[in-house]
Amino acid sequence: MTILSAGRGTTKYNIHIYDKKLPKNAIDNHIGKNNKILIITDSGVPKKFLDELKKNIKNNNLYFLILQNGERSKSFITYQKIINKLIQYKFDRSDLLIAFGGGVVGDITGFVASSYLRGIKYIQIPTTLLAQVDSSVGGKTAINVKEGKNLIGAFYNPHLVLISTYFLSTLSEREFKSGLGEVVKYALIGNKKLKKIIEKNPIEIIQRKSSILKVIIEESIKTKSKIVTQDERESGIRAILNFGHTFGHAIEAKNNYKKITHGAAITLGMVIASKLSFYEGHIEDYQLDNVINMIESLGLNTDHSKYSYSKLKKYMASDKKVKDGKLNLILIDKKFNAFKTSKYNIKNITRALD
Repeated sequence: MTILSAGRGTTKYNIHIYDKKLPKNAIDNHIGKNNKILIITDSGVPKKFLDELKKNIKNNNLYFLILQNGERSKSFITYQKIINKLIQYKFDRSDLLIAFGGGVVGDITGFVASSYLRGIKYIQIPTTLLAQVDSSVGGKTAINVKEGKNLIGAFYNPHLVLISTYFLSTLSEREFKSGLGEVVKYALIGNKKLKKIIEKNPIEIIQRKSSILKVIIEESIKTKSKIVTQDERESGIRAILNFGHTFGHAIEAKNNYKKITHGAAITLGMVIASKLSFYEGHIEDYQLDNVINMIESLGLNTDHSKYSYSKLKKYMASDKKVKDGKLNLILIDKKFNAFKTSKYNIKNITRALD
């Protein structure tokens, strides 16, 4: 097991990473026997995982809520449903929520925890690679509304994060590759060790060898935890975690958040951002080739040819990173460090896309 940490002061929390099943005392060490616990999961989590989790928790007040798998569950309706359960079971501030699932489950559970009684504890147990390396760490919680994704939420750190590569064994190829897209991001925004690991071990990663998965998860979280600890409220350096996201979010929106996974869209977004970095003179042509070759070595798609600038322009214009009428972008330099800028030639965006 590896233990990392994120956050500062009273909101600091540990992240436990295992390359096997969670040990029986992993949760019990952090809860009281008489505290009430609500485990929130979804229909996409295999039943055997939930049964194993039940057996590992020695508690007399254990409740469950299974949501419908998918983004639609990240809504006001689901939020109200969870709140009603907490009121029904008379949860107080000493009680606990457990998010057991992917990013949707983690986001809505965290938002409920941030707002119920003005804040109760919650534990993240992410079961997808994307949630393990990204959404479970950093304290971003949210729900969706018809006007957009994640527009209602809060920054609220978990009490603990428990990560196990064991949960990844049943993940679909599509969802696994979605998570790999975010892993690649960390390799391109400053984690040179992770970049070398990916370049040397693409086959082992694709084959989901637990030992190599644990390493790439650790390295991804080291990068994210360092950044979010410095900038918990996304007012500065945390912006570099959005590398590829402006273009990726536009691609997601163009697809009406269907047909393409978040990670696949972000992967295409990183290819576009890398091309823009090249056209702006921040990286060399061989470095652009290196980026694309590394992504393709993991079996990820790099072909964004059907997403022209004219098709994505309106979605990019409504991006949350627009400030004073100018879109801020995250680009990379020759040392593979990311930086935020609003100084670029708009023609190069067209060039990168078209």
